[in-house]
Amino acid sequence: MQDALHFSSSAATTTTSIPLHNPNLPSIPRPKHLNFPSKSPIIPLPPPLKSPVNDIPPVISPATSDNSKIHETLLYLDSLGVDSFYCLNSHPTLISAPVSQIKSTVDFLLSLGVTTQDLRRIFPMCPELLTSSTSKTVIPATTFLLREARVEAADLRHVIHRRPRLLVCSVERQLRPTLYFLQGTIGIDNAGKWASLLSCSVESKFIPRIDYLQKLGFSYRDTIVMFRRFPSLFCYSIKDNFEPKFDYFVVEMGRELKELVAFPQYFSFSLEKRIKPRHRMCVEKGFCLALPTLLKSSEVRFRERLEVCYSSSVPHV
Repeated sequence: MQDALHFSSSAATTTTSIPLHNPNLPSIPRPKHLNFPSKSPIIPLPPPLKSPVNDIPPVISPATSDNSKIHETLLYLDSLGVDSFYCLNSHPTLISAPVSQIKSTVDFLLSLGVTTQDLRRIFPMCPELLTSSTSKTVIPATTFLLREARVEAADLRHVIHRRPRLLVCSVERQLRPTLYFLQGTIGIDNAGKWASLLSCSVESKFIPRIDYLQKLGFSYRDTIVMFRRFPSLFCYSIKDNFEPKFDYFVVEMGRELKELVAFPQYFSFSLEKRIKPRHRMCVEKGFCLALPTLLKSSEVRFRERLEVCYSSSVPHV
């Protein structure tokens, strides 16, 4: 029996039949059962593309060991009461310093009489001390301070506490040349008393200050005399100290340069808290005191001296 599709129409009563089988076309057998896979087939992904610039994948090194070392370092510094994070932030190479190296330096400092309390100040001031070789840097610098700079053993702790950077300076390139300059050029006999200056640069710190005082009108000889009498002048800022204090000395006080040659300690006193107030008090009383008398005495002693001078100058009726 021949299959046919029937289309019916409301407008026409006739029925058209279209045979499904066309004798001119080849017959295609129907599969009785269609088998569909239960899961989608897995298509392998292509390998990732490599960058033409860096076609070598990055090597991820195991950081567990490094993290353990830095953790041990921080814990050790914390056990001493040292601000470990401050030291690490200001001196990042501390991260690679072995704990054994740090302990060696700590043990050596303690043997010199430095206390644990001192270490809490010393290491943040000079964290480079934590990464410097004890045998190649710290011990030679200490030996130099004691033998060549003539620092008294009893004063060594105070010197290190005040200027720990001395212990990380090279003896050949820094400490010894500076010592020779202070002794030979400036004429300081007891250089050990001014050991903190040994870590300063002759070229960038000492020479510019000598040149500046000469530009102000001091002779070279008087300049050297000033630094010999008061070596701390080398530590003062030209812009923040020398300039404003010298201007006030000349313009407002009307003094002569020879007074500064005799008393260079003038630059060590506060301009706003000591120099200006006392000079104004003297002007009000009509007196001019010598610089040491004006500045060195305590406030009570200064007022007493000024009152005595004023009373003795007032005529009695």
